[in-house]
Amino acid sequence: MTDRKTELAANLAKVEERITAACAAAGRERAEVTLVVVTKTYPASDVRILSELGVRHVAENRDQDAAPKAAACADLPLKWHFVGQLQTNKVRSVVGYADVVQSVDRSRLVTALSKEAVRVGREVGCLIQVALDAGASGRGERGGVGPDGIEELADLVADVPGLRLDGLMTVAPLTGEYAGREQAAFGRLMDLSTDLRRTHPAATMVSAGMSADLEQAVAAGATHVRVGTAVLGVRPRLG
Repeated sequence: MTDRKTELAANLAKVEERITAACAAAGRERAEVTLVVVTKTYPASDVRILSELGVRHVAENRDQDAAPKAAACADLPLKWHFVGQLQTNKVRSVVGYADVVQSVDRSRLVTALSKEAVRVGREVGCLIQVALDAGASGRGERGGVGPDGIEELADLVADVPGLRLDGLMTVAPLTGEYAGREQAAFGRLMDLSTDLRRTHPAATMVSAGMSADLEQAVAAGATHVRVGTAVLGVRPRLG
């Protein structure tokens, strides 16, 4: 076993222990929570090691990094999630490899994703990114649509061809009433998920929590946690 594989295996084991303990504390089964490893800035060789260690869900947030990495790992049994803010001019590339786009936050993006998914004959899962720090603009600092915009966007995703409405995603906000209150933020997302499932029963996915706050997300009821640093290590500073 290489040094890097040993390192990643140890890190994965620690994250697994944290998720298992959080599930036990919340009275949930471990199988209810899916680990998505965020591999941004790390090479395809790390993705290959993670696959060997049993990881099946990986995430990226920049298409220029993700596209070549996904191509290099096309032989692996992986499900790719796109979690970054997505510009419409990148949709054609992203639809080529992403199984799930977790950052759907505007109607123009839905239209573009649908058109491309139909063109290439794929079905792409979509999560509505919810901005719990949305101000008067209805948008969040890190993308996302305010809670008032979920229903309209969800209905659009559900109605267009090539897309599948899977659920909701959020990032713990840095400003506003939920800043520093991760548990409350994730609890609010679960309430919004309950509302969504009244009209879209199959939209059961709730993606919340990262390396620092995965326990709070599991306690709130998240079905997917997005963990990068705790598995892969602290990313080197650029420049």
